[in-house]
Amino acid sequence: MILSNLRLGDRVVDLRIEGGLIAEIGPSIGTDEDFAGRWVSPGLWDHHVHFTQWTLTSRRVDLSSARSAREAAAIIGGAMDGSPVVGANYRYGLWPDAPSLAELDATTGGVPVVLVAADLHSVWLNTAALALYGHRGHPTGLLTEDDAFGVHQRLDTVADETVDGWARTAATAAASRGVVGIVDYEMAWNLEHWQRRVAAGHDALRVEFGIYTEDLERAIAEGLHTGQRIDDLLTVGRYKVLTDGSLNTQTAYTWDAYEDGTHGQLTVPPEALVPLMGRAAEAGIVPAVHAIGDHANTLALDAFEQLRVGGSIEHAQLLSERDYPRFAALGVEASVQPEHAMDDRDVADRLWPERTGRLYPFRSLLDARATLLLGSDAPVSPLDPWIQIAAAVTRERDGRAPWHPEQRVTRAEALAASTRTTVAVGQPADLVITEQDPLTAEGDTLRAMPVAATLLAGRFTHDAR
Repeated sequence: MILSNLRLGDRVVDLRIEGGLIAEIGPSIGTDEDFAGRWVSPGLWDHHVHFTQWTLTSRRVDLSSARSAREAAAIIGGAMDGSPVVGANYRYGLWPDAPSLAELDATTGGVPVVLVAADLHSVWLNTAALALYGHRGHPTGLLTEDDAFGVHQRLDTVADETVDGWARTAATAAASRGVVGIVDYEMAWNLEHWQRRVAAGHDALRVEFGIYTEDLERAIAEGLHTGQRIDDLLTVGRYKVLTDGSLNTQTAYTWDAYEDGTHGQLTVPPEALVPLMGRAAEAGIVPAVHAIGDHANTLALDAFEQLRVGGSIEHAQLLSERDYPRFAALGVEASVQPEHAMDDRDVADRLWPERTGRLYPFRSLLDARATLLLGSDAPVSPLDPWIQIAAAVTRERDGRAPWHPEQRVTRAEALAASTRTTVAVGQPADLVITEQDPLTAEGDTLRAMPVAATLLAGRFTHDAR
């Protein structure tokens, strides 16, 4: 197949594709598909997704507009129809009132209701749901961290056929935004889920799946290792371990105290983290460590240094300046989610005052020669790399002034952090073709970049022409 009239840098070229690879690039090779001067770039990757959670969230009651616990309870009360209800996307870090059992019970009655926070690190249950999920007698109904994740896993009991259908829709939507691959950190035995989906015809995305502690020994026993190809679309990813919480729940582990004098929550201390990472690394499974607070990030980097293995820190939100150069020195990638900076700017200004210059420090990390990987953490932010790229490049949204513009990156840097291939002979024909030049587009255009077509191994997964 030949794709003609594509803009690549300052050239107009044709691309000949054979066997899923770019076989030739040059002028006037021929014409099978004429793209009329549109721009071609490498296909996009989202390097941090919770894919099943992303598919489920779109089916839940949206609480993102709630500005108080009372307002969230009222929204969910209005959605009650006599059957159990799940809400999603609340953020209580700036609410004037705290989530309470009495508030939720008053609007929901005796029907089980679970509200899932936007960052996934807390859930708010009414009395009926607390009894159903094994937390009867909890004083507030607000569960965090491991207790919250336990509820998540029991919520995800939609029939495989149903959730796989939703997943197919979500994958098609991602392909329409130029996505060719995702790194799926769903808290599950992801190999089984994706083998089932691929066998059923899911072919819109490449998937690299994560492994959690509860499945680490199983993965080792089955001989899995990072980079191992299960099939043409499915690859074994990294060992994911969470060492602290999140900003909005005030459980991210920090050097300096929060307003209430606490320092967050260290969920996996170094004496447990190092053996776990070491066990995975010895089996060829690369560690990917969740760390958000600056103290958690220091401890994660210490563990990488002690083990002398590379990997990634997932989120790397608040960092100590002395840790910036350690990423490159230790071969640890910073897997970051730029849109979180836009979501978190107000709560960060409140909870982490005088520290926000070290929050989402993308420019500082690149200047220290770190490798950035961009992702969404969907459903925490949308599975759309253009949103992440725009946030990294502009540090602004909704007409507000840029937030810490000194940490902006260039368009080329953001695109490089969102891709895994290049447009070159011999590379996979994983491509996104856009109506505008992503290397010159302004912020709003970049955020909503119109995608004409997406190809995975030379096969169209999206074509809007």
